[in-house]
Amino acid sequence: MYQRRLILEAVAGHKANLTDQREVKLEKPPGSDEIIESLPFQDEILNNHCYGCGPSNQQGLKIKSFWEGEDSVCNFEPRSYHMAGPRHILNGGVIATVIDCHCICTAIADAYRRAGRPFDSNNSIWYATGLLDVKYLRPASIEHQLVLRAKIIEVTDKKTVLSCMAFSGDEKCAQAEVVAVRVPDDWL
Repeated sequence: MYQRRLILEAVAGHKANLTDQREVKLEKPPGSDEIIESLPFQDEILNNHCYGCGPSNQQGLKIKSFWEGEDSVCNFEPRSYHMAGPRHILNGGVIATVIDCHCICTAIADAYRRAGRPFDSNNSIWYATGLLDVKYLRPASIEHQLVLRAKIIEVTDKKTVLSCMAFSGDEKCAQAEVVAVRVPDDWL
């Protein structure tokens, strides 16, 4: 399996006493005794200012996604201001945003992986949401971590289709289908 740890780094361009937590995944590739560190997909995507997944967006959700085998996993910690009408329930729009961003970043990471390219190479790979179909199965508690597990269902030159399940505690609270559409390199 793998282990996660937090690294505290000074935030570039800010006062020295401010820090930003960056989660790093430690893993052993199959057939290897070497332990490697991998950053979350979102921290590797250049110029990502998205509200849900952009590390450069100071007011954003700043989700973090990692490979776990062929699936991608994201653990999101809801805050009190993410509540729905009832204070103990996570807002459905926040759930949809986390699912959307997790799946789009998974499609981007998969495209780089299939191309055998590092994230910081020339000609960025970008995807945008073509379809987000979320089915809410039960309320998600704001007191539990929201755990997402995405699986790639289909890949073509122009799109990636993913399925995603969201869990609150031990209960599946939502499932979704996401179509990530490849956009031109100059989309930014």
